[in-house]
Amino acid sequence: MARSKIKQLSFLSVFLLGVDGIVGSGIFLMLSRVYAKVGDLSAGLMLLAGISVLMIALCFANLASKIPGDGGAWLYTYTAFGRFAGFEIGIFTWLLGIITMATEISAFVTSLRSVFPSLNQHSHYLVVALGILTALTILNLLGPNLMDWVDNISTVAKIGVLVAFVVIGLFFLHPANLANFSSGGSIGSSLFSRINAGFGMVFYMFTGFSFLPIAASKMNHPEKTLPKALISVLLTSAVLYMIVQLTAIGVSGSGLANDNVPIAASFYRIAGSIGYDLALAGMLISILGVALSVSFSTPTIASSLASEHQLLPRMLGRQNKRGVPIVSLLLSCGLCALMLFSGNYLFLASAIVFTSFIQYVPTILAAIKLRNHSKLPQGFRLCGGNLIPIIALLVTLYLILSFSLELIVAGVLVFLLSAVWYFYDDRDRQANGLRRDIVEGDKAF
Repeated sequence: MARSKIKQLSFLSVFLLGVDGIVGSGIFLMLSRVYAKVGDLSAGLMLLAGISVLMIALCFANLASKIPGDGGAWLYTYTAFGRFAGFEIGIFTWLLGIITMATEISAFVTSLRSVFPSLNQHSHYLVVALGILTALTILNLLGPNLMDWVDNISTVAKIGVLVAFVVIGLFFLHPANLANFSSGGSIGSSLFSRINAGFGMVFYMFTGFSFLPIAASKMNHPEKTLPKALISVLLTSAVLYMIVQLTAIGVSGSGLANDNVPIAASFYRIAGSIGYDLALAGMLISILGVALSVSFSTPTIASSLASEHQLLPRMLGRQNKRGVPIVSLLLSCGLCALMLFSGNYLFLASAIVFTSFIQYVPTILAAIKLRNHSKLPQGFRLCGGNLIPIIALLVTLYLILSFSLELIVAGVLVFLLSAVWYFYDDRDRQANGLRRDIVEGDKAF
């Protein structure tokens, strides 16, 4: 199927959307956690992770230039490995949205703990977190009319806080704080084990890149625009993370490791309570904006995969009179509520990395399998043949070292339950004379 001749997104638009999609709650909360693991080496780890993620992103770019449509990982997997594999990745794509929603809500409540210590009690945390989730659910039922307004405010707040922090922080750096490479990590822990733990945290801060290939069909000359945008976005984000991390270390020193909200705490060391309050307010607005945006997009993803692409169970495509995917919304929010019971921001962040890992592996393998497929266009060529996909696969597999056993078990359980759901839905479709294959417009060949 040929790409539409109507293109909407220029390179600059794609670049700005990419940076906005990657830079999220991680930069506000992870800086201190990563520093606690690897000390001053955390700044270099930011750049290393960015380059590592770029290898994976180039595989996405390669497939996006070959396969028309806005499906992302599930569509590439379907094309290369068939409908069951596409179904499973579709489930994990939906699940990634749910986990992201839970993570952003958890990030919001975690940030508030510095102002309201009572939120350290699990029961109080749950009341606030579930209250926010309930409010997001109600806003979803009212419709998406406020989304552009919320996105704009969230972006301005996020970029404003980061720019102000770097510019002002440069005048308050203490060079001695940048020379302690031995800080970080527990006593007796090896550098390798500390880097393993820190790498997973930093990797989480880059996982938002995967939405760019989904928008490939809306770009000007996507086969050229997307690869350049991915490279520019990831390197820019990595440099931004590194600069912000160095600024935080230079201002706060070893005290950074104990900061719950590191950027706000560093602002406190610069400008007292006024700086702290302004930074915290900007951070909370940004995080809440991302949570609201994800709460709208996640049910829509599931509904689209069910009703438009015929991939997920058709019940997920049901809508109410307002056009809201009510089944997907309620099920998404219900699963999000269960995840919030963990009360652990770091666990939820690691769950995002794990769910992303599930999508990266088949996408990279698809890039290898479809590299010279006779029925697909040449698209964006990866230099070195399969070298980049192999490096990307090794980087992705390295993430396994940062996953807990409970995460791996949970992933296997989701896969098995999804398989049961797939075969049940298959029988239901056959009984009702409905097709299982995705629509013709999704097929690359």
